[in-house]
Amino acid sequence: MEMGMQGNQSTVDPAEVAKFEAMAAEWWDLEGKFKPLHMLNPCRLDYITQQISMEFDRDLSADLPFKGLRILDIGCGGGLLCEPMARLGATVVGADAAAGNIPVAKLHAEQSGLKIDYRHITAEALAEANEQFDVVLNMEVVEHVASPPAYLFACQQLLRPGGLHICSTLNRNPKSFLFAIIGAEWVMRWLPKGTHDWNKFITPDELFGLLEEAGLKPVDRKGFVFNKVAWSWSISAQDLSVNYVTASTKPT
Repeated sequence: MEMGMQGNQSTVDPAEVAKFEAMAAEWWDLEGKFKPLHMLNPCRLDYITQQISMEFDRDLSADLPFKGLRILDIGCGGGLLCEPMARLGATVVGADAAAGNIPVAKLHAEQSGLKIDYRHITAEALAEANEQFDVVLNMEVVEHVASPPAYLFACQQLLRPGGLHICSTLNRNPKSFLFAIIGAEWVMRWLPKGTHDWNKFITPDELFGLLEEAGLKPVDRKGFVFNKVAWSWSISAQDLSVNYVTASTKPT
């Protein structure tokens, strides 16, 4: 969970940060409060690696295919995406507005023998320091910030021209309320009640519009679909009704 910027305006929502800070110690517990993310993570990684390999012409079967790429994971949490990116050879910065997440992420990376630059920092501060990245990962964050337009503008500022922005979030419709709120929080209790605010969910068309307003060019969108029989996630070109992901580029 993270942040954004437009001028000196912070989009950090303290109440949202507090939710994730309270769960920080459980990031790497496969049966804990982040079990849904661990289940979704292989699907997220499949999409992310495919998009990066296509955009930067990288062979995923090669040794360290992302070597030479600088990747930022905004709202990095405990490092569930940072660590795979580092293993693929990228130089990785993980940023999070929840201070309690950073020690957890650092310790796990050290135990895994990985070098990852974890920072308790806002997107505003990174942009003001003129930080630049080839790829910005923005996964399940935009629905938690105070101002999505300002936050996405920050993401655009942090990208090099020609860079790739990957953003996933939740659609806003009756089905997403049923599955993401009632199902995940109330019935399955995968997440604490109140983790998500359905009113902050964003439709795919709305997100594409926000990305364009931020100065990015949307190039792809897919759904993440949960199969209740197989108990697994898959990528869908048609079903964006609940969880979905977008790819966009920064014009050169």
